[in-house]
Amino acid sequence: MSDPKTIAVLTGGGDAPGLNAVIRAVAKAALAKGWSVLGIEDGFEGLLRDDGVRPLTLPDVRGILQTGGTILRCSNRGDPFSSPIVGSRESADRSADVLTTVSKLQLDALVVIGGDGSLGIAHRLAKLGVSVVGIPKTIDNDVGGTDVTFGFDTACQTAMEAIDRLHTTAASHQRVMVIEVMGRDAGWIAVRAGTSGGGDVILIPEIPFDIEAVCHKIRERREGGSRFSIVVVAEGASPKGGGKTVVVGPADSATGVERLGGVGAAVARAIEDRTGIECRVTVLGHVQRGGSPTSWDRVLGTRLGVGAVLCVERGLSGVMVGLRGDRILETPLEDAIRDPHRVDPEGDEVQAIEATGVSFGR
Repeated sequence: MSDPKTIAVLTGGGDAPGLNAVIRAVAKAALAKGWSVLGIEDGFEGLLRDDGVRPLTLPDVRGILQTGGTILRCSNRGDPFSSPIVGSRESADRSADVLTTVSKLQLDALVVIGGDGSLGIAHRLAKLGVSVVGIPKTIDNDVGGTDVTFGFDTACQTAMEAIDRLHTTAASHQRVMVIEVMGRDAGWIAVRAGTSGGGDVILIPEIPFDIEAVCHKIRERREGGSRFSIVVVAEGASPKGGGKTVVVGPADSATGVERLGGVGAAVARAIEDRTGIECRVTVLGHVQRGGSPTSWDRVLGTRLGVGAVLCVERGLSGVMVGLRGDRILETPLEDAIRDPHRVDPEGDEVQAIEATGVSFGR
């Protein structure tokens, strides 16, 4: 056994399939070393409350490997560097309160499971002296420093199965089916689910689309005897010369981020207006986040959780563990959040998909 340590783990940002697999791996690997493990509830909010911390024991993590969601709950609010003031539109820097909590709990390390926002907070805490190890989590697969994030495979599987089901009704009614999937700044879900689901058009944030090119593809299919088409659209896709489609109203008051939504409907209206072909829209939304994780995400989550514990054992801080090739390796948090993982518009994957006749609207 290594020297006894006390570590804490939290899940920040949105939920993703495989979170419980990671929590389980962190707890089991640390407890096997004789360490104490604490769970921080509701993301970083738990570090700002008196009742936000609880012990994690083996019984607490038993039977959660296959369960979706997170037993610690998550939140994309509670940024300690910009914490909302109750009854006010203002926010305050409460990072000093986090340092106080870390000291009071006598934490040797904080394991932060999250996407670029949560890992950015983790990086700032590390600069203040907190020993931090990050684990990349997002169904969008857009965190740098790793080939793939856990949760992504399950989201793609869910989206692909939905596209499979929409194929039959599209063919029966000879319609264009537009499926809107998640992907604010990265189109990985649209690319992978759209390709594996047999999409005819895939629209992603990295490639601004020309609606005329989209309609040309649909007309071309119809003239060739295929009287239906499947259009897969990432929520962050935008037309050439235009911006992302957002929900009407101000940005989220807690995060300052605009809520995306409606691009699928906008694309469907434009197709129908230009071609006269009946269109229907399906927005998958949060169904992509839910449910039991795939085998891949359970195994990847397990490897990342153990990798984080090994980093703590080695005394590393300000790093994130990620999958590169077939190995779990650490990357400085600063590098991971600076260089996000995006679809390369001219990369081999996009070129291969285009070679099969799929249109990216360009």
